[in-house]
This record gives sequence, C-alpha cells and structure tokens, in this order.
Amino acid sequence: MLGSRFSQALVYAHELHQNQVRKGTSIPYISHLMAVSAIALEHGANEDQAIAALLHDSLEDAPQYSGRSRRMIEQEIATQFGTQVLKIVLSCTDTNSEGHKEDWWERKKAYLQHLEAMDDAVLLVSNADKFHNAQCIWRDYQNLGETLWSRFTAGKTGTLWYYQNLAELFNRRRPSQLANDLQKVVNELTDALPK
Repeated sequence: MLGSRFSQALVYAHELHQNQVRKGTSIPYISHLMAVSAIALEHGANEDQAIAALLHDSLEDAPQYSGRSRRMIEQEIATQFGTQVLKIVLSCTDTNSEGHKEDWWERKKAYLQHLEAMDDAVLLVSNADKFHNAQCIWRDYQNLGETLWSRFTAGKTGTLWYYQNLAELFNRRRPSQLANDLQKVVNELTDALPK
C-alpha cells in the first residue's frame, strides 16, 4: 500500500511543476507525472519506484519552472524521500549534473547507452515514462497529423528513431507487458505514417 510519503511526493511534484504544461499543449504537466506513476504501479512498482516516477522529471525540468536549483531539488528528494528514490530519479535524467542539455542526438544516444547498465527499478520507471510519452505522441498524431513533429527538437526522424530504440532496449533488457505495450504503440505510429 502507498503511505504518506507518496502523498507528500504528489504534493511536492505539483509544487515543482505547477507552472509547466505538456509540450505543445495547455495540459498541466502534473498529468504526465501522475500517469507515469500509475503505469509504474500497474506494472509492479513499489512505493519508492512510484515516488521516483512522480519525480522523474524534477531534475531536468523543475529548476526552470520552480525557481529551485537542481542541487536544491536533489537535496530535497534525498531528505524527504530517501537515497533510493534520488538514485532512480538521477538515473532517469538525461541532463548533466549542472542541468545543461547537450546536443539532442548525443544526449539521447548517451541515455540509451546509460539504460543498458541500469537496474530493474530504473528500467521500470523509464519504460513507464516512455510508454506514456509514446501514447501521447500517437494520440496527438491522430489529431494533428504531420504538423505534430514541429514540437520535437529532432522532428519525425529523430523522435521515431529514439522511440524505436527505446522499445527494443526495454524488450531486451526488461522483457515485460509494459515493454510490449511500448513496442505496440511505436509500431502503430510508424505504420500510420505516410510512406
């Protein structure tokens, strides 16, 4: 069962991201964090993993939206939720320790390589995150068509390359229904694209 730490994490995630919306929409960002945590829970997450799912974007995005530094957020996560939660959050973050984002392609290649060495907890949270993102991309593509790709730094080519590689990695490193579900969404999206 989830306890008061989870409730506290939900409030904290909202604090960090309350001024953020989903890319290209007016949807409050907290919806993504709650969805990722729910997906992780539905696929066996414990409380630490569910909390990490709520906070998985905190180091990457929250400094820009919350007025807190990345170092401050790291300390708050460790103090309030423990070092295991912080470890998962750090492992799901693809910016460097100063919060700088390198070139998109280099960052995504490095993140894929990084996931190769990660444990089951990190793979579960990351897979839940990428599955929810892929579902949203597929839904938005059905509504917007090809104009959707302008939202993404690497456009259609890079975005599809990344999600195809993620699906392959999760199916190989942590075979599960969740990994299969991500693969199905990626396949649906790819099959729907103009040839």
